[in-house]
Amino acid sequence: MNGPAGLSTGVYSWIILWIQEMIEKSLILPALEDVLRQRGCFLVDAVVSRDNDVTVTVERMEGVMDLEDCVAVNDAFLAAFDREVEDYSLTVTSAGLDQPFKVEQQFTKAIGTEVEVKLKGGKKIVGTLVAADADGVTVHYAQRETVEGKKRKETVEHEDRMAFTEVNSVTPHIRFE
Repeated sequence: MNGPAGLSTGVYSWIILWIQEMIEKSLILPALEDVLRQRGCFLVDAVVSRDNDVTVTVERMEGVMDLEDCVAVNDAFLAAFDREVEDYSLTVTSAGLDQPFKVEQQFTKAIGTEVEVKLKGGKKIVGTLVAADADGVTVHYAQRETVEGKKRKETVEHEDRMAFTEVNSVTPHIRFE
């Protein structure tokens, strides 16, 4: 007997069972909301692979994530999703310094700090994040430019608003001095 797309009934049943056993990404935030709020954290991302490998990325509203934050989120996840029902692996991590910002809270937290903005078209701007909202970012930066009437380039201050439609990524800027 065959199911949809000519698959045998056994294979079709296994696929349906596999799909049903996957953790729904949309269920992760509601399951973690209380612990995130209690610890002053927010969800940056949740990724569920086809193999049910779950990676939950969280960040603190203030300060930096610590081991206790990750353990608390891990415990809340384990309490919400029974491994006896759904076979999964879980990784709880903080957002890396080299990772682009993904959610509005990361932008808000970074206001006043140095960021690197990569624009579509290849231009890169390093400056201080002045403002951010759902539509884009405002960055204050200085760059060397040719100034009319001068022989040498001079440093010129800018404060530009960039819509997210113009931006490839925004990351924290790390200086090694």
